[in-house]
Formats: sequence, C-alpha cells, structure tokens
Amino acid sequence: MTDVDTPGAPVGRPTVGRATIADVARLAGVSLKTASRALTNSPNVRPATRAKVFDAAAALRFRPNAMARELRSGGVATTVGFVIGDLTNPFYSLVAAGISQSTAERGLTLVMAASDDDAQREQPTVTSMLERRVLALLLVPIAEDHSYLEGERQLGTPIVAVDRPLSGAASDSVVFDNRAGAREGTRALIEAGHRRIAFVGSSSRLFTHGERADGYRDALVAQGIPLDPALIRDDAPSVEAAAASTAELLAMPDAPTAIFAGNNRAAIGVHRAVTLSGAPTAMLGFDDFEFAEALGISVVAHSPCEMGRVAADLAFRRLERMSDPLERIVLPTRLALRDSHRMRG
Repeated sequence: MTDVDTPGAPVGRPTVGRATIADVARLAGVSLKTASRALTNSPNVRPATRAKVFDAAAALRFRPNAMARELRSGGVATTVGFVIGDLTNPFYSLVAAGISQSTAERGLTLVMAASDDDAQREQPTVTSMLERRVLALLLVPIAEDHSYLEGERQLGTPIVAVDRPLSGAASDSVVFDNRAGAREGTRALIEAGHRRIAFVGSSSRLFTHGERADGYRDALVAQGIPLDPALIRDDAPSVEAAAASTAELLAMPDAPTAIFAGNNRAAIGVHRAVTLSGAPTAMLGFDDFEFAEALGISVVAHSPCEMGRVAADLAFRRLERMSDPLERIVLPTRLALRDSHRMRG
C-alpha cells in the first residue's frame, strides 16, 4: 500500500477557534494531503497513519466542513441552523417563522432539521448541522443529556436553547414563563367554581411539562384544594394519547369537572374526548392553536414567532460578544379566556 505521509510535518496545537484539517494534520504529524485522504477514507493511506489522523481529529473535535463542500457546488455559507422536534407541530413552524424573519433581515439563510421528538436522533441531527459550519445553532432540546454540546461556544458557534434549557451543558436560552402561565390558567378554572381539576400533559421528562405541572399544583395548593394524583396524566405526547387519558378521567366514578391541558396537542385531545363523551366538563389549555378561538377554548397564550425572533437575535448578539455571561430570557404568557373554562362551574 502506498502511504503519502510526510514524516517531517510540523506537530502542534491548533489556533484558537474551531479546528481545521490543517490543525489535524499538524497534531497527527502528517501532511495536509495525507490528513485529507485519511479522513475521506482514501485507500492510499497506511492503517497506522489513518489511526493517527482519526485520533487527532477526535482530540481536536474536528468536524469536516460540509458547507465548504457545498460552496464548491454553489451552496451558501451564511446559514443559521435550527433543530426542532416534530415538523407537524404548528408551534415549531411559528418559532421557525420568527427565526427566519431575524435571519432574513441580516441577509442570512435558515437551515432546519428535525429530531422527530426522538431523544436518540437529536445528537446525530445536531452533529450533522454543526458539520455544515452554521453561523449559529438554535435547538429545541429533547435529549436528557447535552454534554456533547459543552464547549461549542468556545469553538465559536453560539448555541441557543429554544423553549427548553439544555441538560448537562451551558448555553443561552429562551423560554416561556411556563409555571406562572399554568398557575394563572388553573386559577381561572378555580375562579369559575371548579375544585376537582385534572391535568393532562406530555412526557413527564420534558422541562416544559414539569414547569406547567408545577404551576397547576401551585394554584391548587394556594386555594387549599387537595392534590389528587389520580387526576394527573403526564404521559400523553400526542392528540390520541391525550384523548385516551381524558376518556379514562371522564370514566372515573368521581370524574373531574375541569381539565387543564398542558400543551396544544393535549388541548386538542382533551376537547375531542370531552366532545365525544357529551360530559359538561370545563377545560383550559396551554398554547393557543388554530381553531381554538372558533371552538371557544380558553388558553394560556404566548407568541412562538416572538420566541423565534428573540432566540435568533440572542444568537447574533452572542456572535459579537462570545465571552459575555450567558443569558436566559423568559417570555411572558397571557390568558385568553373564551367559553370552555366556565362549563359546569
């Protein structure tokens, strides 16, 4: 096998910032051409040399510049990456619209990818985005551990967590005031005369779910209403699951007279089940959604588009001041009271 290694290549550490292939070559003690051939799996590289190059690449956290390859084919380098959960959730599309507005104002392009709300898919999706050398990365976190992102800011890429903070890594973040919003929404049900109030939400491991469930509990405790674990359903991530959970609640001998839905999909599922049952059960949801007003569904409302714009602006500020303290921006919510929270009060 032919080896194009250059034993006399300089060895050293990379300059400050994200590692380049030249940095990998220096650390491995090989030529730039050899490093490139090793990383692209060319057959003309000895296994021992290839191993040295890959070890150096791993030590430097080097990522091939996929965007550079695209540039040679006419691609665009001035991009901002946004990794979301489920593409079918209208909440994410509204957040993306806000990010797109901010990037377009700066002549930049938004590139999106989805993890499908699958914790196992998040890291490879994010890694693929970072390989494109995006100017900044915005992420709706779904995984339980984000330590793989620790240090990215020091390498020159701002990371902004959107809607939920990262776990195991430090970053800027933009979230809603979930706990206060849920507390206010539950209090509206109590003020309408309800005492037996259920909670239907998504996965209990999500930050947003935990905050909203805590707000629900806060409101009950403040009014001296006993907490009943049987009224809490915290694993209904889809419309269908929320509808099924609601049907179970309505079938209880001492069924709740009202239900607080923890997100837009839960609200749709709750409304569907209540309508099918014909029960005079009140409801109030977190997140506004299409047709909520037409259906008379009261909600804790907010602006996903504003969240996206604020998150993008935060990323651009971070680009200018990478060493400044991290920011956590909490956006307000508001009650949109319609008819659904007053039923059977």
